[in-house]
Amino acid sequence: QLVESGGGLVQSGGSLRLSCAAATLPLDKYAVGWFRQAPGRAHEGVACIRSDDGRAIYADSVKGRFAISRTPSTMYLEMSNLTSEDTAVYTCAAVAAPWGRLCIREQFTTWGQGTQVTVSP
Repeated sequence: QLVESGGGLVQSGGSLRLSCAAATLPLDKYAVGWFRQAPGRAHEGVACIRSDDGRAIYADSVKGRFAISRTPSTMYLEMSNLTSEDTAVYTCAAVAAPWGRLCIREQFTTWGQGTQVTVSP
């Protein structure tokens, strides 16, 4: 139900925008989020928009560099000043209220297939 696009290879310091299209879910009524996992590293909630107050929350590692946004049918992750530490598989997710107050994997129920982001030195 969620389909990501926009991943790829980018040089360090560069920018990339990920998109996640929803076929039927009204994303503006859901909590939405972007998560990532790199080999040997823990699964991380990168950026989420809460279902209760619509506030965006970010992992400390991406604050000031990443921005999450959404329309009723698509969510986005704008990534800038990328480093090799951002290399990972990025996956979008959504969940209906009241879940999604925390940007953690356990609170989200609908997932995309993931898209690879690779940042070269």
